[in-house]
Amino acid sequence: DVTEIEEKEAQAKQEEQIMKEQELSNLLHEKRYLKALGLAISLDRPHTVLTVVKAILKEPDGRKHLEENIVRLRKDQKEAVLAFLVTWNTNSRNCHEAQAVMETLLKHEAPDTLLQFSGVKSAVESLLPYT
Repeated sequence: DVTEIEEKEAQAKQEEQIMKEQELSNLLHEKRYLKALGLAISLDRPHTVLTVVKAILKEPDGRKHLEENIVRLRKDQKEAVLAFLVTWNTNSRNCHEAQAVMETLLKHEAPDTLLQFSGVKSAVESLLPYT
């Protein structure tokens, strides 16, 4: 019977999730946006990534800070953000943040690099009607 082992594993995962949520909250409070972005992306939380982006844009010189943070993300993280911003862009409340992130990606990534991103074709197709 492995029920007890599975329950312990589930509880450990839940505790780890709570710890990461608390860490994310602390990072946002401390305005450590790059780590907050990385953690939110690793947790696969598009809404949390959007919250971080909004917090960055509220700062003085927010666009510049957003660029600095997005540029420093790894390729896989940028791919995830691209997938997230497709969804954000379909909502008028979040489209400005989506456009700001997209602008940063287009400015700082070479077209050949962007074409290497996984899911870029479907992302572009989804972005065109709303952009």
